[in-house]
Amino acid sequence: MADRQPGNNGFPDQPQAPIPGFEPPKKPKRNKFAFACAILASMNSILLGYDIGVMSGASIYIKKDLKISDTQVEILMGILNLYSLLGSAAAGRTSDWIGRRYTIVMAAGIFFAGALLMGFAPNYAFLMFGRFVAGVGVGYALMIAPVYTAEVSPASSRGFLTSFPEVFINFGILLGYVSNYAFSKLRLNLGWRIMLGVGALPSIFLAVGVLAMPESPRWLVMQGRLGDAKRVLDRTSDSKEEAELRLVDIKEAAGIPEHWNDDVVKPPKRNHGEAVWKDLLLHPTPAVRHILMTGIGIHFFQQASGIDAVVLYSPRIFEKAGIKDDTHKLLATMAVGFVKTVFILVATFLLDRSGRRPLLLTSVAGMIGSLTLLAVGLTIIDHSHHKITWAIALCLITVLLYVAFFSIGMGPITWVYSSEIFPLKLRAQGCSMGVAVNRVTSGVISMTFLSLSKAITIGGAFFLFAGIASVAFVFFYTLLPETQGRTLEDMEVLFGTFFNWRATAKKLKRQKEVNDERDGNGQVQMATNTQN
Repeated sequence: MADRQPGNNGFPDQPQAPIPGFEPPKKPKRNKFAFACAILASMNSILLGYDIGVMSGASIYIKKDLKISDTQVEILMGILNLYSLLGSAAAGRTSDWIGRRYTIVMAAGIFFAGALLMGFAPNYAFLMFGRFVAGVGVGYALMIAPVYTAEVSPASSRGFLTSFPEVFINFGILLGYVSNYAFSKLRLNLGWRIMLGVGALPSIFLAVGVLAMPESPRWLVMQGRLGDAKRVLDRTSDSKEEAELRLVDIKEAAGIPEHWNDDVVKPPKRNHGEAVWKDLLLHPTPAVRHILMTGIGIHFFQQASGIDAVVLYSPRIFEKAGIKDDTHKLLATMAVGFVKTVFILVATFLLDRSGRRPLLLTSVAGMIGSLTLLAVGLTIIDHSHHKITWAIALCLITVLLYVAFFSIGMGPITWVYSSEIFPLKLRAQGCSMGVAVNRVTSGVISMTFLSLSKAITIGGAFFLFAGIASVAFVFFYTLLPETQGRTLEDMEVLFGTFFNWRATAKKLKRQKEVNDERDGNGQVQMATNTQN
């Protein structure tokens, strides 16, 4: 028999070569093409981050220039999250209609228009209209970036790549803080307008860069374009074998028979999403119900634990802590953005090594401790009639600790986890629901923080956030399975037993070990036959 070529079914070149099944497994190299696609898609998240960061400082000058009340400031800060619901609600159907890639371009274009409108706003009403347009663009970007990234990423680096949207949100927040400081010395009626208007520039480059990306292979399969999907999978997988397995899994999830290998097939007839919503909400299987509970729960707790209160109102928090000078407040706020960005970068390298659960639980535990200490420090300062230096230092340190702990787990894992657990046919709408809950919760927190602080004191507000984070810890510990290393298509098997998910995971692990052993024995026998 002629010698097999290397890589052909795993057979060795020479009879004396070691049997591949018994070689130590080599860690696959990072797929550079998938890496580039994830970066381009996730850069849309810079737009949201910049808006959050820049509004934190710009609100100081907007209040002075337009003579608005604290209630109007709250609405201005938080209303973008509610407006973004329109974008995220429409993004699921839009991405299924025109594709993931062009939906990302649309998000950048809408935000571009919104940033210009805010930059040229002559009054509060016009500024709110600009917030509306920008909010719709943010909603599109929040939903589609993690979905696209999860769908092009190989399983070995999906956590790393799917965390990119959160990385770029943090980078955008830092840019917004820097913009606050850079333009704070301009005259009052010009500085805040430039801060907001500059946000239009990145969206131009993003819209052009995204056009260089391929379409999502899962969307291509759903359109029946199997040849195009196979070419994208070949470029975004760690090996040819993985590309073939991913294609088989996607075809199965999309309802296309495995033996259909034509470049273009007639896709299964879909009814424009009505059946999807029925499967999600009206008649969900136990697995889908469990997935929906965890997907929505993680989005809710991410925002309910107070991150937007800290990020949006950090100048106010530092003022309450005893830092009165505007320049010093902005410098302290820049430190928050810097720490948040550094620790999100650390998290991206740990996601596929440590797993989702250990990072998430460590993150939430650290948030509980830092929120409690911050609340104690602010309460002491609030009840003191003179400056307490150590309490001011405690507040500054605990704010930095809080955003650091948030960034190593709760921040990125929310988007990674929710984008990878939904089945293919439910993914776009399921992620839209998670984003909707995320934005509503963020909007409520953002639009009530100042009023809440006046009602129960600012220290009391952070005690409340610490309590919510404690509930989140229990929820995550009991209901969230580990998803590291699993393909997107086998998630449904892991879910459905709710509090007994650990037993299911052990059963799947034993089954995989048996299958691996059987495959290994079969490979040995095939290789022996070939040598003979």
